[in-house]
Amino acid sequence: MSKDVKEATAETPTKKKSKKMLIIIALAVVLLGGGGAGVWFFFLKGDAAEAKEPEPVKGAVVAIEDTMTINLADAHYLKLGFALQMTEEAGEEEIDLAEARDLAIDNYTGKEIAELETEKGRLKAKEELLAKIEKAYNVEDKHLVMGIYFTSFVTQ
Repeated sequence: MSKDVKEATAETPTKKKSKKMLIIIALAVVLLGGGGAGVWFFFLKGDAAEAKEPEPVKGAVVAIEDTMTINLADAHYLKLGFALQMTEEAGEEEIDLAEARDLAIDNYTGKEIAELETEKGRLKAKEELLAKIEKAYNVEDKHLVMGIYFTSFVTQ
C-alpha cells in the first residue's frame, strides 16, 4: 500500500468518531433545552399564573363634587375634577375624599403645562395619581379603588 492510502484509511475512523460525537453532543443539548423549557412551562409558569391576583370587580363611582384649581409652573393653572372608580369590595360605605383631593393637588402642582397638553402627558400624570390614590385607599388586603375618571380637565 502506498503512503496516501494508509493515511486516508487512518483518518477515516477518527472523522467518523468526531461526527458521532458531534451528533451526540447536539442531541444532548436539544434534550436538555427541551427538558428545561418543559419544566418552565409546566411548573414555573403555572405558579406565576396562580399567584396573579384576580381582577377586582367594578363597584360604585364616587365623584368629587367641586372642581379644583391647581397652580402649574410659569403662572399657568389647571382646573381639575375627577371621580374614583371603587371596587365591589369597597361596598356601600362612605369614604373620605379629602386625601384623594390632597394627592391630586400634590401630583399636579408645579407641572409644566406643555406636559399636560398632550394625551401622553395627561395619561402619565393620571397613572401617577392613580398609583398614589390606590396606595392610600387600598389597605389591609382590601382593594377599594381601581380607577379614576377625569370629569373636568382645563389648562390655561
